[in-house]
Amino acid sequence: MAWPALLINAVALLTACSGAVVLFITRLRAQRSMADLAVRSEERAIDQPMLFLDTRIERAYRQAYRIGFAGLGLALVLSWLSTHL
Repeated sequence: MAWPALLINAVALLTACSGAVVLFITRLRAQRSMADLAVRSEERAIDQPMLFLDTRIERAYRQAYRIGFAGLGLALVLSWLSTHL
């Protein structure tokens, strides 16, 4: 493998790792917030309204998922480009 291809592949690896970390952390935060919401809902009386996640939080999770998957997609494209050099 030539040096430019090796460097591009290394960048692809770093991009894939950062995208995976973003996805992992986002999933953990979403699970924790849903567990917290379930606990708070269990403590409420049956006649009180249901609790939901804030729309800003849901929007932030969706944005983080987009960023994470974009990082993985970019890594895939970079890795594919490095094989054609």
